[in-house]
Amino acid sequence: MIQRTLTLLSLLLLLLIQNGCSKSPESGRLQIVASIAPLAYFAERIGGDLIAVSVMVPPGGNPHSYEPTPRQMSALSDAALFVKAGSGVEFELDWMPRMLSLNPGLRICDASEEVTLIPLSQEKPAHEAELHGDADHHHGRFDPHYWLSPENGIIIARNIEKALVQADPAHRERYAANALELVAELEALRLDIQNRLAPLKNRSFLVFHPAWGYYAASFGLKQIAAEEEGKTLTPRQLQKVIEQARAAGIRVVFVSPQFSTLQAEAIARDIGGVTGTVDPLARDYQENLRQATGAFLRAMQ
Repeated sequence: MIQRTLTLLSLLLLLLIQNGCSKSPESGRLQIVASIAPLAYFAERIGGDLIAVSVMVPPGGNPHSYEPTPRQMSALSDAALFVKAGSGVEFELDWMPRMLSLNPGLRICDASEEVTLIPLSQEKPAHEAELHGDADHHHGRFDPHYWLSPENGIIIARNIEKALVQADPAHRERYAANALELVAELEALRLDIQNRLAPLKNRSFLVFHPAWGYYAASFGLKQIAAEEEGKTLTPRQLQKVIEQARAAGIRVVFVSPQFSTLQAEAIARDIGGVTGTVDPLARDYQENLRQATGAFLRAMQ
């Protein structure tokens, strides 16, 4: 508690010595902070050379447990806008009140506004479905990874466009034109992925961390998740996942680079399969969804 108090005091001091400007004195660009890398992609595409974007959770960082550095927190004093996922990511739940207490005037864009979130109770891991039946074990929590659906990507684009216009109305037309271009690309991306996946008969894939539920729902696939919220599986839970994977004929266990792969590798060995990597937090949003689609295709054929 003492250490945390000292940290907050240090952050406050850093903020007090900042000039509070929302534009970089060197470039004149609006300073935008995104909580996670995929949201930075959307901001960059819509803001173009009018903005400069930084990301709170770095590559390889786990947004369920990440703690921002004092330098990152102090940089918020120069930000015109903070773009948050807004869907229950633990990093945001833990740190947003502190960010606002240090910079009460910070403008917030909730990228999830108008997105229909999926209750986690509909995406129970393999072991959770058997152990808890139909009970709502998650008490109303939602899957936070909504950005992995191209349809939701279009909503994100619109939300960020609106927030940038509010922060910088003089460039409304530039933001609108960039958003229109991005939305057209995302619609084409959705159709491309749909066409690539259409011939599949087997439409189930196994992920260790349940990040791909919105993607699966968008394209008529079934995500089988081994764990939830980064918790280590017990031996009994591990065995249930192995049995379900065998029953479904699954030979690939997909892992996220933000989490340990040890238990996923154990599952892969027991089903005579391998692990594969798909990244829910890659910055190049469209290319990442194309690469993930290719990986899922190969696994389900």
